[in-house]
Parts: sequence; C-alpha cells; structure tokens
Amino acid sequence: MIVQIYSVTSVADALSLADLGVDHIGFVAGVYGEVKSELPFDQARAIADALRGRAKASALTMSTDLAEILRMADAVRPNIVHISTDTDAVGVPALRELREALPPGIQLMKAIHVDGPESIAAALAFAPIADILLLDTKVVGLSGVGATGKTHDWRISRQIIDQVGNQASVILAGGLTPENVATAIHATRPWGVDSFTGTNHPGSGRKDLSLVRRFVEQAMLAE
Repeated sequence: MIVQIYSVTSVADALSLADLGVDHIGFVAGVYGEVKSELPFDQARAIADALRGRAKASALTMSTDLAEILRMADAVRPNIVHISTDTDAVGVPALRELREALPPGIQLMKAIHVDGPESIAAALAFAPIADILLLDTKVVGLSGVGATGKTHDWRISRQIIDQVGNQASVILAGGLTPENVATAIHATRPWGVDSFTGTNHPGSGRKDLSLVRRFVEQAMLAE
C-alpha cells in the first residue's frame, strides 16, 4: 500500500515523513495564491533533492498553463507532477500534451473530483494518459480538487478503481485520517492512500508526526 502525505513546507519535515515510511511526500510548488503551503520553486527543489533515494517527491500545481507547469517541472525536478486543478480545467487533450512534453522519468498524477457517476467516465478518460489518478473531494468555494478534509462516496471510488484496472495506479484521498483509512482501504482496494488535513496539527498546515505515524501504521495493517 502506497502512502502519500501532503503538504510539507521544509526539508526537515519531508525527511521526517520519509523516516516514518511515507512513500510519496507532497508539496505545493509555485506561488499561485490558492493554498497556504505554497512554496517558491527553489524551496520545492530543495525538498525534492533531499528526498532522492528515500521517497518520491510529488509537486502539486494549481496552474492550468502548460508552459508554467513544464517550467515548474524543470525547476523542481520532482518524481511526480500532481495536477490538482478542477478536473476539466486541464482536460484530456491538454493532459496528453503535457504527458508528451514532461521530461522522462517524471510521473503524471491527475486529481479526479469524485461526485456522481460522471466521475467514473472522467476517470476512465484520463486513465490511459495519467500514471496515477487521485480520487479526491471537491467542495464549492475552494479552488481545485482536494484539501477539503471531507470524504466522498467510496462506492463510486470502488467502481472507478475496478474499471480503471491496470491502466493507471489509483490513490484514494479525501478526508482520510488514522481513524478511517483502514475502513477506506477495505471499501475501495486502492493502490495507495493520501492524507493532508487528516494528518495536520489542528488549525495548522504543519504535519503532526504522531498522526502521520498512525496513518502509515493503519494503512499497512489494512493492506
């Protein structure tokens, strides 16, 4: 079971998460005014460099400009580029163009807003292009997909995971905590699980390492 944790803001925190067994360590690369934990490219690059050989660095972007996303990928050199805008804001043709332009070795992760049955069609459309699909929650009033602290209908996520098959790896996100991650895994059988708000210090963007440790333990026990 792959464990992905967002969002770190320092090299020290990133290395602490790696020590706890986190596989994908995420951060927001680029100052877009959308997320509190955004990092300039040089700080994001320092985290990516520090993690090499220890865990995968996942760089989340809120940009819809392909040239800007590629500029970020070139400057930060993450293992994963995470497109976290609204699902349709970077559509299938744009994602295909981005996939072809990214440097070799960088994986592409696409966030999918899980809502009704239409989410299944969206996921299946992106699956042949993206290396990883992130099934997450969207709420009105927040830009992009994710960072809500809210779960969605895991029955739809399970249908997506079953139908995507081997076309892409699927990570389940959205309101996952140490208390519910095992239940979520049993309900959906994903390749990986993701946590942001559920492993933060309350009222803070900083990671609570005790919550991260419990999240990793529960995910591994449920595998």
